[in-house]
Amino acid sequence: MIELKHLTKTFEDSTAVDSLDLIIETGEFFGLLGPNGAGKTTTISMLSTLLLPSSGEILIDGELLSRKRQDIKRKVSVITQEYSMRQDMDMDEIMEYQGRLYFIPVRQIRSRTEELFRFAGLTAHRHKTIRKLSGGMKRKLMVCRALLTEPEILLLDEPTAGMDAISRRQMWNLLRQLNEQGLTILLTTHYIEEAQSLCHRVALMNDGRLNDVDTPAHLIEKLGSFAVDEQCADGIRSRYFPERAQAIAYLSTLEGNCTLRDTTLEDVFVEQAGKSLS
Repeated sequence: MIELKHLTKTFEDSTAVDSLDLIIETGEFFGLLGPNGAGKTTTISMLSTLLLPSSGEILIDGELLSRKRQDIKRKVSVITQEYSMRQDMDMDEIMEYQGRLYFIPVRQIRSRTEELFRFAGLTAHRHKTIRKLSGGMKRKLMVCRALLTEPEILLLDEPTAGMDAISRRQMWNLLRQLNEQGLTILLTTHYIEEAQSLCHRVALMNDGRLNDVDTPAHLIEKLGSFAVDEQCADGIRSRYFPERAQAIAYLSTLEGNCTLRDTTLEDVFVEQAGKSLS
């Protein structure tokens, strides 16, 4: 279990993360959803101990996380937005280098690498250098590298940013399988479909604060499952209804350019934060 208690991070005169209180259960697939600058990456950086909190604390299974607690840090692996791998190394070399950093015996590194490459569908590409891999294969390799140490928690910071639609869905399937095997996953994203498809619960984050935490379905249900968009002089105005029949009845009273659609998590965020996720 991950527990954040009044977690805060300030930089000079700005507050990137503002007193977060949050519990993520063991085995949960949890999403931090928000626009760029919401504080998602800063939160991940504190969970990986890359950054230290200005105040507050992080507990992993009831133990205080710190840079000195290597036993707790070994439970957590992180995948960053950047491709942090040497371009002249091949996949096997990347995995062996990572394993040696953690003092894993060579035989164990190689057997674990075989298992992970089969799982991720990378075996046929293992001798390619990093510069010759597609974006999707690089992301999959970063997942394999993060799993080499057999962590209990996987932190994913915008893992599908810049990927094409097919590669993104392949990554989703990989993450679902990992979660089904019991891995706790914390995902940051601003892709609505990604959060709705993968996450058991999501936290809507804006300006360093959590607006709401719930399942995607409950967040949408609280706002209204059906949306009517009306084109007005100052832009699009949306109204939300719990029942489709109510939305249709309202739509029939309008004139001009109007549409009926399903409500999304972005609608929930816009209503709460006053701005979109993009």
